[in-house]
Parts: sequence; C-alpha cells; structure tokens
Amino acid sequence: MPILSVVVPFHDVEEYLGPCLDSLTAQTLRDLEVICVDDGSRDGGPAVVEARRAADPRVRLVRQAGGGVGRARNIGVRHATGRYLAFVDGDDLVPRDAFRRLVASLESTGSDLACGNVMRLHHDQLVPSWAHRQAFARRLERTHITRHPLLVRDRMLWNKVYRRSFWDALALTFPERLYEDQPVAMAAHVGATSVDVLKAVVYYWRRRDWSVTQRSLEPGNVRDRLLSVLETATLLARRAPGVKPRFDRDTLDIDMSVAVEAVARMGTAADPAILDLAARYLDGVAPDDWLSLPYQRRLLTHLLHRRRVEELAAVFAQERAGGLWPPLASTRFGLGGRRWYGRHPALPAHLAEVTDELGLETRLLSAGWRDGLLRGEGWMSVGRFDARGLGRARVRVWLRERGTGDTVPLSEDRVTPASLGVPQEDGRVAAEHGFPFGFAFDPATLSPARLARRGHWELRVELRAGGLRLEGKVAGPRWLPPAVPPPVRRAGSWLVPVRAGKGVWGLRVRRAEALIGECRIEGGDLLVAGELADPGDGDPVLRLVRRGDGEEIYFPVTLDGHAFTGRIRLGDIEAPVGRVPRWDVLLDQGRKIRPLVRTRARPAATVAGRRFVADRGDDGCLMLVEHCPPL
Repeated sequence: MPILSVVVPFHDVEEYLGPCLDSLTAQTLRDLEVICVDDGSRDGGPAVVEARRAADPRVRLVRQAGGGVGRARNIGVRHATGRYLAFVDGDDLVPRDAFRRLVASLESTGSDLACGNVMRLHHDQLVPSWAHRQAFARRLERTHITRHPLLVRDRMLWNKVYRRSFWDALALTFPERLYEDQPVAMAAHVGATSVDVLKAVVYYWRRRDWSVTQRSLEPGNVRDRLLSVLETATLLARRAPGVKPRFDRDTLDIDMSVAVEAVARMGTAADPAILDLAARYLDGVAPDDWLSLPYQRRLLTHLLHRRRVEELAAVFAQERAGGLWPPLASTRFGLGGRRWYGRHPALPAHLAEVTDELGLETRLLSAGWRDGLLRGEGWMSVGRFDARGLGRARVRVWLRERGTGDTVPLSEDRVTPASLGVPQEDGRVAAEHGFPFGFAFDPATLSPARLARRGHWELRVELRAGGLRLEGKVAGPRWLPPAVPPPVRRAGSWLVPVRAGKGVWGLRVRRAEALIGECRIEGGDLLVAGELADPGDGDPVLRLVRRGDGEEIYFPVTLDGHAFTGRIRLGDIEAPVGRVPRWDVLLDQGRKIRPLVRTRARPAATVAGRRFVADRGDDGCLMLVEHCPPL
C-alpha cells in the first residue's frame, strides 16, 4: 500500500498532461501512486498516460465514458489505496517537494488535512494566487477554519493532502457538476479536527483562456456555480456560523457579480432555476454583509434577489455605460454622526448607506509649464455618485512631501458642481458629475532646505461641501492624457513632475547623472539618446529590470564622449504576466544610473501583437510599460 494516492482526472488536456505527470513522478516523496481518470477525452491524453505508465508502474489509467470531473474524481478515490489522498488537475503542475512537505506535516501533527500556498501559472511565469496569499502567509499547525477564518478562501481541492481515514469517515463525495470542489473542500475544512497550513508553495494552478472558469456566464455554468454556493453556505450556517459572514462577503463580491452579469445579459430569457438559487442564497445573507458591496453592485444584486430581471438588465446596461450616478443625500443626526446614502428607487433604505465607501475620484485634464509655473486643471467626483445636490464647494489643492509631511499650498477656490464629458480608458467619453479644480505651482516656493532633501511631493486635493469633507491624492488612468510635463532645473536640482504606477501625480526633487533627450520608435525598436554627466572609462549597457520579480535583460549602448545612444529590441522582451508589466530602464556602467527623461514624447509601438509604451516612472526616469489584458 503506497503512502499517498494522487487522483488526476483529465479531459482534452493533452498539451499539458505530460508535464503534469512528470511533475508527479518527479516528487521527492517516492512512495505514491498516480491514478489518472480519463473523463472521455477526445484527444491524445490517454496515450500520454499510457506512455508514462510504461515508464513508471506507479502511474495507472482508469477510463470512463464521460460524466464530468466530479464523477471522475469519485472513481479515482474508489481506486486509491494510499494512506493519504491528494487531487491534481491534469493541466496543472506540482512543485517537486510539495507532497513530501504535506505528508510530513500530517505525520508530525496528526491533523486530518494539510494545505499549502498556490501560484498561478501562465505560460512559463508564476504569480501569487490572490485567493491564497493571505491565508497562507505563515505556517500554522493543528489549526481550524473557525480559528483561521481566512481559510474560507481555500475552496480548492488540489493544494491539499487528506488523511484517507478522515475522508472516509466524513463520507466525502463529489457532486457530478461544475464547481464540484468547493462544497467538498469546505466540508473537509469544517469537519476536520485540525488542519495544517503551510506557507510553502505546493501547487501551480494554470490559467487557461478556455478553461471552465473562463466560461462563467454560460447558463449551465452559472447554475452549477450557484448550487455549490448554496450548498457551502448551508454547511457553514449549520457547522461554522462564525465563518459564514466572511464567506458571504467573498461570495457577494465574486460569485454574485457573475450571476448578476449572466442574468442581466439573459434578460427575460433567464432560467428560473438560476433566479431561485440566487434568491435562496441571498435570503441568508445578513444586512451588514450586504453593505460590504459597493453601492452600484449592491443595487444590482438586490434586483437579482428580488427577481426584477427587466429592471436588472436596464440598470446593468446603464452602469456599464457609465450612466449610473445615484444622487447623494445625508441625515444630519445618527449614531456616529452624519450618515450618507445613495438614492435609487429600487434600493431600500437599509441597504442604501454609503458613508464608509465615499471617496474622491480625481484626475488631471491638463498639466504643463507656462510662464515659469506648473499649471494644471482637474476634475473630481465623489465616487460614482451625483453630488450636485451638495451645492457650491470649497476646494483646496496642495503638495505634501512624503516622509516629512511638509506642505506647499497651491490653490483654494469656491467651485460650482457640474457635469462633464470625461474620456474613459475604453475610449468612450462618459458624463460625470463632480467639481472642477485648478492650481499653479511656483518653483520659487521650494527653499534651499526643501531642495536639498531630494523629496517626493504628492499632489493632493480636499473637497468641502454640504457637510461632507473628503481628501485624496490626485490620480487618474496612466493611459490617458495629459502627458507628464518635462523636468525643469532650479538651483542645481531638477524638479520632475511625475505620475506614479497607480497614476498618482506629484513632484520629485532630484539630481541627474544622465539625461535622456530623445526617445522614439524605429522599426519595432525603442531608440534612446542622451548625455552622461561622467562618461567613465567603459561603455555602459541599457539594463531593463522588471518590477515585481527583478527579471533583467540587457542591450548595448554606444558612447561618444558624454553622448550615448541605445536600442531596445522590443521583440526580445519576455511575454508578461499581469495587467501592466513595467520595466525600469537603467544605464549600467559598473553602477546603476537612473537616466532622467527630459522629452515629453511617450512613443508607443505594437510588436507581435504586444503594445509597448515608453513612459516616465515615478522618479522621472525611463520606464517601459506593456499594456496587457487582465488575468
């Protein structure tokens, strides 16, 4: 009898199945069996298993005509003979030492199951799984979901090893539908006497563009998802009521958003069974947990709950078009002071409070040097609410230095609320309700002491209107105008307008050992040219460093006295993971030099279907950004 049985259901994943099985047979825990269950594959997956079985007798093949991954897993469990049990999807990978770590933990502690951290795998790159990052931030032995409620996000099967006697005692079986893993994983967490939590990564979860989770709006998919949600909610309400509010907040945020969109798109053709399941689940959600949703999504979810399908479809379309701006109102008295509410005829008062989600959404519409001053005009809204009923507002703009908290006032005005057509990231121009603001910065206000600190000053704004006071950073989408104004020199220092990674505007005070005066695209390459203050003894190289993981790539530089030129071959840069991968562009001359960008140009190029933009980083230096679709 092996120590561990690993059940691997597979269906039409021939491309990935070989590497998956190789990762299992290479485990440092050698005493295991790998039970591969063919769920009616139409590709060469079974032949891949046969080849591995011929080379390694620990690999077994079981066939079924089809019936889904739940049935395949149940069949695999019936064939398993090990003292411990694990599950792996046929398109994923398992780190070499994962099962040894998990089994060793169970052998040491006597817990019923052990689970570990997860990374998402896309092409050949790994990024942390958001669902697991917090729950697995530190190792915990003999814990439980009621004592470590973050485990409510650990709803997958495959980052775990289960004690087989525990599995059988709970009589765990998989429902024969999609999203079959969540109820079983949660039943195991709740039913365990104790659980071991490993900080180490034990699973690589592949992101596939056409996987089940990507087809989430199909009616059958939505129905199965809601069945699993309802089953899990019922379990938690009965066996772990203290954990259910956290489950409900996550479910409202994720699963109900999918259900809302699916029903809104189906309209009156929506399956009544889907409406019944959503309503049954939402009947059990406490009012406080409803308030965890942003107002607009709360409104849509309420319409789903009440089965008001036509109204849901209309409000969903209005929200997607940027036209949902509920009026903002307040009560003058109440527990904790003034409370704020969004007004919409479909949403009852007990679900309408927005006090804790109010904040400024700001952006600059223009920015540049004129008559020696840095001038800007901007726009702010109070979230996505119509605040015109608040009347005239007092708006104050200033710079605040990070670290010291020192401030430089820029403007203070009385402004009238208005509506404005504002460009959006998707190219649309949407009407927004809010308040205009403007400012002018005089470099002479920075004293020699302030210049000497080489500080970073953030642009901030405050709104006071109708009893409401809000303050925030001035930010906005990086992909939209205005361009960042060029740096100017004052008393030996450079004053560098900057726009940080999240679009936050500010001003950096710094010295410059290198300046980039030209930046342009030529034949799919990015050409940069500028001057070095000290050319040194050898030729430098351009060094690209990817933010987040430190990955580096180098390109040659030609030096002529103090002048340098370099060519970055965009096609040689690795394909990214993430929405906005960023590369800092440095000059490496035996030491790292960050060249300051003086040109206003933001050249862009599309190379092999990938969109690159040369931009300034949050220190005014050159940064290469690739605009990518979200994961």
